[in-house]
Amino acid sequence: MDPRALPPRLVIDPSLPPDLSVELRSSPHVLRLARSGWRMDSSRNLTWLFVVPGLLLLLWMTAGTAPAVVTAVAAAAIGLLRWLTGAYHRDTRRKLRLAYEHADRYILPEDLDYPCQVLLRRAQRAAETILGSRVHRAGLIDTIDNRVTLPEEVWQIAQRLRKLSAMHAEHSKIVPKELPTGLQDAFKPYSTALDAAWTSLSKRVRNLEQYAKQVVKADKVFHAHQRLEALAARTPDYQALIADTVRDDLARAHLKELTEQARHARELFEESIHEARRAAGELLRPPHA
Repeated sequence: MDPRALPPRLVIDPSLPPDLSVELRSSPHVLRLARSGWRMDSSRNLTWLFVVPGLLLLLWMTAGTAPAVVTAVAAAAIGLLRWLTGAYHRDTRRKLRLAYEHADRYILPEDLDYPCQVLLRRAQRAAETILGSRVHRAGLIDTIDNRVTLPEEVWQIAQRLRKLSAMHAEHSKIVPKELPTGLQDAFKPYSTALDAAWTSLSKRVRNLEQYAKQVVKADKVFHAHQRLEALAARTPDYQALIADTVRDDLARAHLKELTEQARHARELFEESIHEARRAAGELLRPPHA
């Protein structure tokens, strides 16, 4: 499947304590239940208390098992199931409570309309590209800063997309599809405001993608630079080869060419890193709106 067709992933406020973030991230189904307003009904846990005895009674009637054995098995089964369902119930209730308490600190894909989902997925993919790059892992593009600012950038984009999705839905319900003659201009400023917000968020995501493109470019040059460094370690061998096989004047030309190629590769590498850092600076510049 094309990664671009995938829905965005769950986004959690990066300022939350790590243990709480892990707790929320581990149970997306509970977050969805909380978002839908679902509440746990303790009476549901009593179902097994009626189902198990019925099944054991059926077993006794069909298999002719001694009543004492059936009773013992039933008691053990009920005790085990009560413990299992009770533990599951308590864990789910605890996670559901956390989901309600921090409902504004996570954003589900379902919180966004389709265009906003696509935009958020693009932002997540760009951040993944940067954090997974060689130059990031090598500490060449402000590694610590990226680990802090990129999750925060994705969270800020997700928050605004959620709000925009909600206002899109509200706008569609309020504004009639066919406006009476002469009233189009009265509704236009509201549509224009939504369009302006979308344009601003799209630009913000494009800036993030531009940073990712520069990082990919730097990655390619970095890879070539590493290969060149490996060759540079064997420069004496190449020099000896040339000196042994060609005339002195031609040898000097070949050696000069090797030196120039190495210098050019290093300049390309340094330039690509500079461009990636400049793109990061553009991304992290405070928005005007």
